[in-house]
Amino acid sequence: MDKMTTNSNWSVKGKYVLITGATSGIGFAAAKELAARGANLGILARNNAKANDAITQIQAYVGGSTKIDVFLADMSSQQSLRKVVDEILSKCPRIDVLINNAGALFETRQLTGDGIEMTWAVNHLGPFLLTTLLLERLKECGSARIITTASHGHKMAKKGLEFDDISAERLYKTMKKLMGGPTLRYAQTKLANILFTAELGRRLDGTGVTAHCYDPGLVATNFNQNNGLMARMTMAVMKLFSRTPEKGAETLVWLADSSSITGPNGSYYVDKQLKNPSEAAQDLKAAKQLWKTSAEQIQS
Repeated sequence: MDKMTTNSNWSVKGKYVLITGATSGIGFAAAKELAARGANLGILARNNAKANDAITQIQAYVGGSTKIDVFLADMSSQQSLRKVVDEILSKCPRIDVLINNAGALFETRQLTGDGIEMTWAVNHLGPFLLTTLLLERLKECGSARIITTASHGHKMAKKGLEFDDISAERLYKTMKKLMGGPTLRYAQTKLANILFTAELGRRLDGTGVTAHCYDPGLVATNFNQNNGLMARMTMAVMKLFSRTPEKGAETLVWLADSSSITGPNGSYYVDKQLKNPSEAAQDLKAAKQLWKTSAEQIQS
């Protein structure tokens, strides 16, 4: 892949940044910092009350000087995402940075209204659909960035993506909860984030648009609080060893704002450093297959 051209004039100041999952955790911390650096924000959220509360806190943090739009959508619903993209395209003449940050883990196998397994829909397919629908608007900027929140946890998916079980029916049947079925599914979706970014970067070479993903580290957030007492207790213990959301957001903010990112398009970063992900995440054949499979899953 071609190397990303260093742009000494790049800054998020005055640019429009669209971010998912910005009402709490890493996304909220990143939104605050990007606003403080002069970015105008579009927050894509599922809950209007939480979005408005986040806006109030962000405006207080920056002294009320930032333009912030709210777009309501369910990341698991293709119909909802298509509808909100129409709204975004109508309201936003330009999008300089798209940040795919929203994510979730579901303890039991659930299907969306589109018949897609829920963890896959929220963590991978939703961002895939959102990105591809907004790609032409991003290209119109001449220089734009797409950033996706991945995870060190992708390394748990050592066998890679199992395309013959993309709906995870077999995985949930054969792996008991205590054996890590839901956690492995989450790892698969994070692996998909990295493979998606690699293939997206390849497709974007020469367009002026760049795509990167990053590992925020183990972060103390409200993640995985919807899966019962055991999940909440596990997360409470993990928080003792976790980073703050602000620390977790540092690489995200850097990828959005830095003028000196020169890694190849489609790269993976940890603590502002270019890193190699797992062997499975470097499988470019799997990246191409993932794109094909994902495109088939979003056909309307």
